[in-house]
Amino acid sequence: MAPRSAPSARRLRIGVELRRMRERAGMTAAEAARALGTTQGQMSNIEANRFGVSADRVRTLAHIYGCTDQPLVDALADMAADRTRGWWEEYRDTLPPRLLDLAEMEHHAAALRVTQVINIPGLLQTPEHARALFREAVPALHPHEIEYRISHRIKRQAILHREQPTPYTAIVHEAALRMQFGGRDVARSQLKHLAEASEQSNITLRVIPFDGTSFPTTGHGVDYFQGPVPALDTVEVDGAHGSQLIDAVGQLEKYRVVLDRMEAVTLKPAASRDLIRRIAQDI
Repeated sequence: MAPRSAPSARRLRIGVELRRMRERAGMTAAEAARALGTTQGQMSNIEANRFGVSADRVRTLAHIYGCTDQPLVDALADMAADRTRGWWEEYRDTLPPRLLDLAEMEHHAAALRVTQVINIPGLLQTPEHARALFREAVPALHPHEIEYRISHRIKRQAILHREQPTPYTAIVHEAALRMQFGGRDVARSQLKHLAEASEQSNITLRVIPFDGTSFPTTGHGVDYFQGPVPALDTVEVDGAHGSQLIDAVGQLEKYRVVLDRMEAVTLKPAASRDLIRRIAQDI
């Protein structure tokens, strides 16, 4: 299987952070290249991570830029040194690169916070529920494409059940619980699965009830990936035209506030679980 034609979003982040370090140091790309003993073109390749960058080079550049944030430097060096091929690479020829990036970021996240208003979070979906959603995709997916996506989605869920499971907080609106994608049987099974999953020690599920107060949201799903250090956090926002990855400092702070304010109007986990089970009984 041939290598990916472009670096993953996670590897691109290394170059983004190196460029930010350089800019904070007040150095141009040409000045940084001279200090490193290379060309400006090679410096551009480093910051774009076109050919990858070594952990040693990350540390050398951090020294040149006078970066004193050692936890950030260590985290970037670890990212640069990690050349492991993840299971998601099996899907490189069958799924869009953004789905591979999503699986990679989930795999490496220190913790995850997600919010959904209309849909059940992907990591908590049953195969039948996911199949019902994929059948409604626009443009339409071929049957084999649907099965690839379901397989990929189920494998992503492994991070919640591994030996050291990822801490996962999901904020779900009651509207999502009452949607009957795939029909009554599929919806009931999905809700029972959701209630059972919420009993895991690493999963916190909180529901915003219909009779709750107002909260900030665009109606789109939001996934907040906590990095090894706060500076390496990432947000993914789903929209009608696809997903968007956000890592600007101001935007990360905005979404932390949005998630905090949404969580503040949720039911407590036990009450959320009770509501899920009542809705399942009513279907």
